[in-house]
Amino acid sequence: MDLPNCRSNTERSFPLGMAAENSSLRVVAIQGGAGLARRVAEFGLNVGSEITVRQRQGAGLVVARGETRFALGGGMAHKILVCET
Repeated sequence: MDLPNCRSNTERSFPLGMAAENSSLRVVAIQGGAGLARRVAEFGLNVGSEITVRQRQGAGLVVARGETRFALGGGMAHKILVCET
């Protein structure tokens, strides 16, 4: 499967679940059904959103968008594709 590019062909997207702590990222795609897309949109995560991984807890993550922080499970995090900003 070919993953979406970020700014250029050298910048490849990867699942949010693979991101390192304190990394600044941009959401490039949400792979999942309408339910997942709606759920992450309620958090304010849309394609183009800039987020920061604040903490890793096992497979789960604590992610910040602006001043808002929220927790994502590992399954959900692996369905959100991001690239570094």
